[in-house]
Amino acid sequence: MTWWRESVDRRELGEWSFDLRGDEFADLAWQGRRVLRSIRAVVRDRDWNTIDLVVDRVTPTESSLTLHVRTDDDRMPFRGVVRAEVRGAGLRVLCDLEAAQPVETNRTGLVALIPPAAAGARLDVEHATGTASSTALPVAISPHQPVLDVAGLRWSEDGLAGGLAFDGDVFEMEDQRNWTDASFKVYSRPLSLPFPYPVDAGERVRQAVLITADVSAPPAAHADDAVVDLRPAGVFPAIGLSASTAPDRAPDHVGRPTGARVGSGSDVASTLVELDLAWPGWRAALDRAATEGRPLDARLVLPAEAGVSAEADAGIATALAEAIAALTAHPLVRVTAFQPTGPARHISDAVSIALLRTALQRAGLEVPVVGGSRAHFTELNRERHRLPGDLAGTVFSVTPLFHSHDTEQLVESLAVQRLVAAQAVEVARGTPVHIGPITLRPHFNDVATTAPPRPAASDLSGGYGTHLTDADDPRQNAPELAAWTIASAAALAVPGVASLTFFESWGPRGILDASGAARPVAASVTALAALAGAELLVGSSPDGLVWAVGARRADGGETVLAANLDRAHRTVAVRTPAGTRSLPLASGAWIRA
Repeated sequence: MTWWRESVDRRELGEWSFDLRGDEFADLAWQGRRVLRSIRAVVRDRDWNTIDLVVDRVTPTESSLTLHVRTDDDRMPFRGVVRAEVRGAGLRVLCDLEAAQPVETNRTGLVALIPPAAAGARLDVEHATGTASSTALPVAISPHQPVLDVAGLRWSEDGLAGGLAFDGDVFEMEDQRNWTDASFKVYSRPLSLPFPYPVDAGERVRQAVLITADVSAPPAAHADDAVVDLRPAGVFPAIGLSASTAPDRAPDHVGRPTGARVGSGSDVASTLVELDLAWPGWRAALDRAATEGRPLDARLVLPAEAGVSAEADAGIATALAEAIAALTAHPLVRVTAFQPTGPARHISDAVSIALLRTALQRAGLEVPVVGGSRAHFTELNRERHRLPGDLAGTVFSVTPLFHSHDTEQLVESLAVQRLVAAQAVEVARGTPVHIGPITLRPHFNDVATTAPPRPAASDLSGGYGTHLTDADDPRQNAPELAAWTIASAAALAVPGVASLTFFESWGPRGILDASGAARPVAASVTALAALAGAELLVGSSPDGLVWAVGARRADGGETVLAANLDRAHRTVAVRTPAGTRSLPLASGAWIRA
């Protein structure tokens, strides 16, 4: 896969237009003004994995476009059509999918994405019960569904009124900015209903959404200049890497603390290692992480749910004592523990932190105890009430490619990362925020209803953790990922964020490949790490496509890192306390100035 598609397939139906991206109708516009970020049909299995729809052929007419689709998965065999068709002044999108055999699904049907720019807009809701209500699309990221029981929606954004009318099921909305997606998602069926639910052989899932729009005012004028205004904002965050979860063996020079670590840079502050204490091989994972020669950011996943019974807690305490004893042999920057299952799963709640602190105290080990979410900001946002109030810091991960694997999603997430970071600082209530791992795809499936995959052996011959999930992405090798990493750091480095941990050290998800050769992203990680501890210079992106971040040294010297994620060449004017500099940037490039 290249970074961008080779061409944009823009389609027009009457006054409506959209990009056809495989099975997705993206950036739907009426008279040239965007109404929806996307609409598509999705099929998800019992673990919320998305089953891709393959488009076998496309049938266009003057007023419609029909996609003939099927799933390429024998476990979830669906076949049918997804169609966009003009209906009066509106555009109707429908799906008709038939199951070839009995299946269990958590969601099959249409999802519509409202752009995040509509945040704060009045939202009029028609409910499936026949009643109506009015609210507003949330400005702050909503931890729970902003709207339930939906049959129709109407909102306004920048002088354009958009409307959705749903048929075939009851819909509801979630704030996808929790996952750094640039959208409010409207979907069926309600999550309050049991899942997975059965679809019989020959049963058809039929749904339709009618999209309408009208103009009440011309769009607001926007300046053409790309200007990033950087201002002092505390301390530039430390930069870390996650330990590789790839199969043995590590490149020789990666495993020697005194050797050259190509691309990783001597300024990289820490190695994040996640240890699943239910897997006997966690000791091997710890030992290999330690060979990278950096202090460890240790994340412990408890072997069982804590707080269920005294007997269970005794077993957990024993496992924690063994893990802490192993950790005492290594320098540590911080440590935490997460619940593996139960109501607080993937959260470091009061029970798990109490057990961890007891183990640390008995071992005589003093190290900052942090807590938060093993998964996305979503869980931190929803479960913040479970966190102890005396933590030394707050943690969560960032995974842009959770709901979609498109590069457009990867780029659009950057502006939302800024919002997530700022809100996480509020949640942390004055304690340092540590964001990571920051990965393209999820480092584990936090919504799975089945047990996590674990190696059969207790060594690293087959890898562990992230390596056992569908986490590899070909864009790890892309030159543009280096620019994206600079932009991600620029978005996330707000006052209160103390560290950012990107990718893995080596392997398929690493800044080095398995042979030890540096990928393009290694240079940007090195450049960021060199600025850690200096005075942070931070500012907003003018459009979410060009970003800059800087640092000012004690001698007054400044360094600026700027990145262009646009498809076109851009010239970015960066203002700092030292003055303004004009930085020309090719598409997908970054610069140090």
